[in-house]
Amino acid sequence: MPKTLLIGCLLLTCQLLVAQTIPNNDDEFDKEYERRIRQEYLFYPPVYIPKDLTDAFIQLNKLMEKEARFKFKSMTEKQVELKIVFSFGRWIIRNWGFYGGSRFSHFLKQLGLHHPEDMALFVMLTYHRNLNKKSLAVKTLLPAILDKRDTRQKERSYTKSPANVPSNRRVFKLLFMFCIHQ
Repeated sequence: MPKTLLIGCLLLTCQLLVAQTIPNNDDEFDKEYERRIRQEYLFYPPVYIPKDLTDAFIQLNKLMEKEARFKFKSMTEKQVELKIVFSFGRWIIRNWGFYGGSRFSHFLKQLGLHHPEDMALFVMLTYHRNLNKKSLAVKTLLPAILDKRDTRQKERSYTKSPANVPSNRRVFKLLFMFCIHQ
């Protein structure tokens, strides 16, 4: 009994030490975003956040086993795009802080990418091209990704009333709150 109580107290203390508060308004959200984009590590246990695309490639090479890297390299770009929905793309979005903001997501925003899925797709496609020793063709890839996003949003706008659609900022806040408490 005393051991169980001691372990329970330790776990509660650890949880309180790493718990983050949820931003309640735009100012708090902006303040937390500004803090996060300056961090080299996020989350607990700490996850290293790349500072730019080259650093991301280095990290992915370290993180991916040789067999997985070979399998990814041998895919077509269409197959790589499908990976955004499952596994690899979700890992990038979650672990590199694309919803709540990170120094890498901030770097990608400066390139013109604002949606986390677009950011992950850009990273995955450029990484795939890098592995295959192809030109990254960033100047043509960025507009293509943004055009796809615009097309999807236009398709969705026909099926949803604007009054029922929350703003992207509100959606990102909700996802941020969910991500920091996982």
